[in-house]
Amino acid sequence: MSGMDFLQHLANGISLGSLYALIAIGYTMVYGILRLINFAHGDIFMLGGYLTFYGIMFTSIPWWLVFILASVLTGLIGLLLEKIAYKPLRDAPRITVLISAIGASFFLQNFGIVVFGGRPKAFPIPDVLNKVVNLGGVSINIITFIIPTITIILLIALTYFINKTKTGMAMRALSRDYETARLMGIDVNKIISITFFIGSFLAAVGGVMWGTKYPQLLPLMGAMPGIKCFIAAVIGGIGNIGGAVLGGFILGLGEILLVAFFSNLTGYRDAFAFVLLIIILLVKPTGLLGEKTTEKV
Repeated sequence: MSGMDFLQHLANGISLGSLYALIAIGYTMVYGILRLINFAHGDIFMLGGYLTFYGIMFTSIPWWLVFILASVLTGLIGLLLEKIAYKPLRDAPRITVLISAIGASFFLQNFGIVVFGGRPKAFPIPDVLNKVVNLGGVSINIITFIIPTITIILLIALTYFINKTKTGMAMRALSRDYETARLMGIDVNKIISITFFIGSFLAAVGGVMWGTKYPQLLPLMGAMPGIKCFIAAVIGGIGNIGGAVLGGFILGLGEILLVAFFSNLTGYRDAFAFVLLIIILLVKPTGLLGEKTTEKV
């Protein structure tokens, strides 16, 4: 492999890792507060892509505004999902909430098939995002640079929000001790709703960017990326936002470079995530940046 080819694959790996990181943050935020794996998160990602598709195809709104509105609307759908599927089970056993999350995922997948149809749809990529940049003889699509940039900007904004605002401090308090936070006057339901909105918004941004990078939409498109992003969150240390980002980049770069160096393993690309997960769990069960905690019964 030449140096130019390596740079091409490296750029693609960083871009894919950025997408995984965006979606993994939503998993890790919800788990950090509720100790819940939101299995419908990948399907929220799918809805973000479809809402953007219909917004561009059937309205005269500028594409960049459609991207923003679709992400906000998807965040509100995530909020509605929390109200319907999770809030009534707040004090139920965790296995009950887990079953509800799996049911919500299947519902959204089948809802997508019924409403959007089972045939693939071509994502409408704006011309400005479809340009190719030549860097030292390497041709790279401009979206490959835009995706990591957006991820970094959103990560900085989220870090500021969590560390510097009262709502962010309430989120951190909930993640440490649910009952004590409630006794101190924190509106638990409000904070959880905000968490779901932010996580779903980030998943939607990931869905929009995924559509521009891999322009094909399917109702089941969120299933495998959703599982991989959950794996990324576990690899980094689920409950840790920085860990989710780290896990996303490791997974994205690993997948692309595996195929680049060992082309005969292309068919095992998806298996790489699961193999890496097993290795991490054997070596460091809490994840790379995770902290050892004691579960309360």
